[in-house]
Amino acid sequence: MSSSSASELTPELAGKFARLALGHVTKPYPYKLDHVMTGDEDVLPPRVLHPIFHGSFDWHSCVHGYWLLARLLRRFPQNPEATQIRALFDANLTPAKAAGELAYLARPASGGFERPYGWAWLLMLAAELERHDGQAWAQALRPLAQAFADRFKSFLPKATYPIRTGTHYSTAFALALASEYAGEVGDHDLAQLIEATAKGWYLADAGAAAWEPSGDDFLSPTLVEAECLRRVLSAADFRLWFARFLPEAASRRPASLFTPASVSDRSDGKIAHLDGLNLSRAWCWRSIAGTLALNDPVRPVALASADEHLAAGLEHVAGDYMGEHWLATFALLALEA
Repeated sequence: MSSSSASELTPELAGKFARLALGHVTKPYPYKLDHVMTGDEDVLPPRVLHPIFHGSFDWHSCVHGYWLLARLLRRFPQNPEATQIRALFDANLTPAKAAGELAYLARPASGGFERPYGWAWLLMLAAELERHDGQAWAQALRPLAQAFADRFKSFLPKATYPIRTGTHYSTAFALALASEYAGEVGDHDLAQLIEATAKGWYLADAGAAAWEPSGDDFLSPTLVEAECLRRVLSAADFRLWFARFLPEAASRRPASLFTPASVSDRSDGKIAHLDGLNLSRAWCWRSIAGTLALNDPVRPVALASADEHLAAGLEHVAGDYMGEHWLATFALLALEA
């Protein structure tokens, strides 16, 4: 995708993203199951186990593929792809199919299913659907969203430690997304739990060394932690915390946070994660910059780094399927930040 100079979401770019997602959210194979089998009766194809989210290579990518489509439909309802998106949602975001997804969660062996990344993205999808005119799609998904919100409420009080990683297990990323859902639907208990957990895990952190990236990161453990706290702190408190957390950011140190990752093989699904790292760093740097004071010397540095990372990642959103089935989601996060 030759859009490396783009820094804003245009109708044309939105159309490209929508066509990519429409091409994979119902693509049945290849598919990587997160599935614990307790007997031969559990040997079933993805479309049976997951009546809605059985495309896009894996469950969580399918969920955020639907989120991307829902977001683009609301923002660009006149785009040519809108009719196909509405038809897809009418066919798949139904009470009966959501009940099938809920039944999968009810299995005793599914307690840890997609924790916490898939949990957070399902809540993001639910929050986005609540913003749409008409409530049929949102209403169909509400029981499933409530089930994942309840899982967060059960899990967070016993999660003694954060998971500081740049992959699906990142607790900072999950809390950041889940906080958006809690705010959108008015789940004050979940919002308060997320705020207390994030502060307990991260508020004392200072002088981040930023030893990253690892070889399959698609998130910056350092920057996504900042993005998590940005969402639960006041702007004034966040600025004070961030100045302690990355005290040399104005001088572009640690240098690793300001240097786009190199991707050696985009057909390797893990190495291809690094394109996502570039996009998610752009998202974080833009979001952080928007919260810093206008005269903060870190602000122009953050914005420049965001542009560099966005340029490095955006042109690779399409290409090999190992990246194509998910990268547009992170491009959209960055472009909207």
